Amino acid sequence: MCGLAGWVSFARDLTAYRDTARAMTETMVCRGPDAGGVWASEHALLGHRRLAIIDIEGGRQPMTAAGDGDSGESPVITYTGEVYNFRELREELRARGHAFRTSSDTEVVLRAYLEWGEDFPERLNGIYAFALWDPRSEELLLVRDRMGVKPLYYRPTADGVLFGSEPKAILAHDEAEAAVDAEGLREIFSIVKTPGHGVFSGMYEVLPGTVRKFTRDGSGVRPYWELTARPHTDDLDTTVATVRSLLEDTVERQLVADVTVGTLLSGGLDSSAVTALAAASRARRGVPEPVRAFSVDFTGHQERFRSNVQWEDPDTPFAIEVATHVGAEHIIVELDNEDILDPKVRDAVLRAQDLPVSTGDMEYSLFLLCRALKERMTVALSGEASDELFGGYTWFHDPEAVGLDSFPWHHPFEKAGGIGALRELGLWDALDLTAYIERRYAEAMAEVPRLPGESGHEARMREITYLNLTRWENFLLDRKDRISMAVSLEVRVPFTDHRLVEYVYNTPWSMKNFDGREKSLLRAAMRGLLPDPVLDRKKSPYPSTQDLAYEHALRRKVADLLTPDAPVLRLVSADGVRRLLARPEGAYGVGGPWSARAVLERLVEFDTWVREYGVRVAY
Repeated sequence: MCGLAGWVSFARDLTAYRDTARAMTETMVCRGPDAGGVWASEHALLGHRRLAIIDIEGGRQPMTAAGDGDSGESPVITYTGEVYNFRELREELRARGHAFRTSSDTEVVLRAYLEWGEDFPERLNGIYAFALWDPRSEELLLVRDRMGVKPLYYRPTADGVLFGSEPKAILAHDEAEAAVDAEGLREIFSIVKTPGHGVFSGMYEVLPGTVRKFTRDGSGVRPYWELTARPHTDDLDTTVATVRSLLEDTVERQLVADVTVGTLLSGGLDSSAVTALAAASRARRGVPEPVRAFSVDFTGHQERFRSNVQWEDPDTPFAIEVATHVGAEHIIVELDNEDILDPKVRDAVLRAQDLPVSTGDMEYSLFLLCRALKERMTVALSGEASDELFGGYTWFHDPEAVGLDSFPWHHPFEKAGGIGALRELGLWDALDLTAYIERRYAEAMAEVPRLPGESGHEARMREITYLNLTRWENFLLDRKDRISMAVSLEVRVPFTDHRLVEYVYNTPWSMKNFDGREKSLLRAAMRGLLPDPVLDRKKSPYPSTQDLAYEHALRRKVADLLTPDAPVLRLVSADGVRRLLARPEGAYGVGGPWSARAVLERLVEFDTWVREYGVRVAY
């Protein structure tokens, strides 16, 4: 999946700064362990780390349009991600006179720019982020995929811009300080994930579906894709069939690679659908080996499992049933407390994310699951974005959450105790999170595309779907990308295909919920492909340990923060920490970013982040 970094300066000669570009790029070796390179010209430095997926030998980067003998006068690209329709585009470009030196999708993207100019991203289907420098016009283009699956950050300078796949690449530059102000802290603790917000002072994200251009005269941004509202004219049967067809095509496209591809399988509807579709595709193409499906479980989890508002039953029996049904090779990665409490694992996760954004033990188990996958393969398909698109979360179906004049996922955040814990610590009021969330919510609501005359419940569910697709999903996609790439694993997400997103976004809620259950439309589309117990199972989030021994260990870590020099105590009340520690056993809640337990995890991460990573908090 790769990592990119670079520097454009219109006021100095950057050929003397190759080492700087190399240092920026080397912060992301985990994103690209297979190869690395730096391209230098007077005003632009481009760096790349490569995870070889397609055209193992020929796809090296940065890549110039003129080839290895380029004199610095032709466009050059540093690119991450995958364009799934690159074969069709390559044939079209060949018909227009282009000759190709490689079989990589990177060269297709570069030549698409030469043929169609700045409008070329509209032709791409995939997950990608790239920087393209054109020395002929001295322009830098930063481009990000429609749903923001692949990250891309930038930091303007007095005479240009720094950019990279991750903040750590930019922070490796001498002119970029790892500093976070009150606004950045609000972004960390509010669970909003504002599009474009880089959290670190002076840093921003390239917005999904946009081209950001930097020239001597300044910068500008042009959207090449946005969610739009349009009437849905298909009946229910046609809609179900269309969703099935789109998913079949999307999964088949995303299985293309010159390395082994597997799936992440939880036993829930989304990952089960992806696994079943992958198995069916391999069967149609006559691939003899079964698809490999990976699940995570915790030692003793089924024996100690207790149902709650998020989890009704344990995952593993359903994952086994799916794997058996579709003929997948099923690998269960079993973890115990020592695994997810391992300081090396926790440090690796914090370094991967650059920020102490925590969903509790979920991030550590996800890292270990991805690490186990990487031992057997390089690419995996995952079920992210289905819940946001088809309406899977509890807050789509809870009248209180639907009626909330705020982000609907803040309803479980309140009920599960996360907001209460932030208030107990004094952090909610100190950061004025109520006002911050209200402002961000108003901004989001002003963006929502609407149909003329649409009103009532249908209009509200369109709003909630938009909020989930553009905010909550950004949080999950970023988490999955950072943690998987920390072990050099590429994760593809079929439910983010823009054709599917456009179609389902405009499908009326009455169809998405036609039988009164969550994800009715997706269940119907998968009927016959998956066993009924899986199709009829209640939505179940990514698993979280219920072992109280884990809570005991977390309590000890939090208690260790109560020292005079603890950075976190500049942010929260020591008395508040003591009150949280005084709560009875099991009172923190389990899993997800909504619980008090996740807030305590975040305190521990924050303290490490400031103490060991040298982050300056201007609060």
